[in-house]
Amino acid sequence: MRVLGIETSCDETGVALFDTEHGLRADALHSQVAMHAEYGGVVPELASRDHTRRLLPLISKVLDDAGLDRRGLDAIAYTAGPGLVGALMVGASTAHGMARALDLPVLGVHHMEGHLLAPMLEPRPPAFPFVALLVSGGHTQLVEVSGIGQYRLLGESVDDAAGEAFDKAAKMLDLDYPGGPAVARLASQGDARRWRFPRPMTDRPGLDFSFSGLKTHTLTTIRQLEQQQTLDEQARADVARAFEEAVADTLAIKCRRALDATGLTRLVIAGGVSANQRLRERLEGETAKRGADVYYPRGRFCTDNGAMIAYAGAQRLLAGERDVIGRMQATPRWPLEQLQRP
Repeated sequence: MRVLGIETSCDETGVALFDTEHGLRADALHSQVAMHAEYGGVVPELASRDHTRRLLPLISKVLDDAGLDRRGLDAIAYTAGPGLVGALMVGASTAHGMARALDLPVLGVHHMEGHLLAPMLEPRPPAFPFVALLVSGGHTQLVEVSGIGQYRLLGESVDDAAGEAFDKAAKMLDLDYPGGPAVARLASQGDARRWRFPRPMTDRPGLDFSFSGLKTHTLTTIRQLEQQQTLDEQARADVARAFEEAVADTLAIKCRRALDATGLTRLVIAGGVSANQRLRERLEGETAKRGADVYYPRGRFCTDNGAMIAYAGAQRLLAGERDVIGRMQATPRWPLEQLQRP
């Protein structure tokens, strides 16, 4: 089955073609980062308009790269949520319009299920069951995964997600959008010995996360340096390093607890923050101590992309799931645990 995947949940327009017999055939991505950087964050109306402008040319490019025309498709999958409702509607309406014109099945896919299954696109995919750490945009979740559609939420952030905390720390440090990569670049020049920031909610049992206290501590440190007139470039780098170390340690500690609680020996990390190298180092250290394995998607599949939607959609389409043509799904809030086994 050749499935066209369409991703338009936020600020990246992603398209890919996944073949259930031959794997990923082609993928293309347009990032809106440069456009939104001027505003310091995503502007929903601009995001929707840019998806409208970019989507059809990207579909044509992916089909050309795969050596197919639209009549060579067997199905279409698109991101139905969670995400920005206007952006989701661009992908949903395009997918349903193509499906009607080509008489193809079409299916809305859960964005976070796409991230969760992205490592399945790698040469060494994880086997079920495993623990997944999902750190994407507004989500930080630990999930026990027994199979596709078999998800048990173990813990999640009770306030800001890790990605949101990175973005806010970046603003405190006067760094450009997107915040995560900017903080990581600055942190690489920092001295890890200067400060040790708190590791929130690691001094109590449980698998939930909280980053509000860490953000407050970061802001307090910056204001103290400003009052002392010592907030030079090295001090900013040291703050960034202390912040990044605290986030990475917190996530790694919770992952260790999740592996211990479930007795599982495979850990998947996916989503934009999974590209952070310091986090990967911490997780590799934690899993090595336990004889466990850790799996990631390749770099370009950590952020939002069409390949993960094409893959996740293909698994559910093979099981017979599909939308009613013309009944588009666009669900801004959609808990992952509501998904059923296909």
